[in-house]
Amino acid sequence: MQIEQQIPELETIFSEWKTVIGDEYQGYRNHVYRMIHFCLSLRECSEEEKRKVIIAAAFHDIGIWIEDTVDYIEPSLPPAVAYLKREGLEAWTEEISLMITEHHKIRAYRGEYAPLVEIFRQGDLVDFSLGAVRFGLPKALINDVKQAFPNADFHKNLGKRAARWFVRHPLNPAPMMKW
Repeated sequence: MQIEQQIPELETIFSEWKTVIGDEYQGYRNHVYRMIHFCLSLRECSEEEKRKVIIAAAFHDIGIWIEDTVDYIEPSLPPAVAYLKREGLEAWTEEISLMITEHHKIRAYRGEYAPLVEIFRQGDLVDFSLGAVRFGLPKALINDVKQAFPNADFHKNLGKRAARWFVRHPLNPAPMMKW
């Protein structure tokens, strides 16, 4: 697999959100790039599917910064839907929305649009687990992607947010998770 250092559409999307994300921008950008590379390594995708992965990945966690919350799945949807509308891609709304809402599902996703929703879920988990969960991806590939896109405190910043959330919501410690 060839590592793409710059994905033009992703960079265009990010340009709108860079100030919202602030100091955590590089960490989120690198997470998204790692995730995209993992998704596209899990299954061969058409150009259309690749574009869907890129768009969904750009927005999948954006609600963290929009709402300053760990309960970020729902706040991540409106910007994605607005982007799709602006780009004339409304037909993709349901599939990309499922990619975003189901990306923290613990069990495999088996509903409508399963092929892309499932690799999206898996690609995010590969990165979130720092490569401990691989879904058959070679360690060397994971290491190459991680080297190309360093963590830049992404996991550390998530941990800080999660700790603050837990103190305020001890009975709902991981609101973004689904069975």
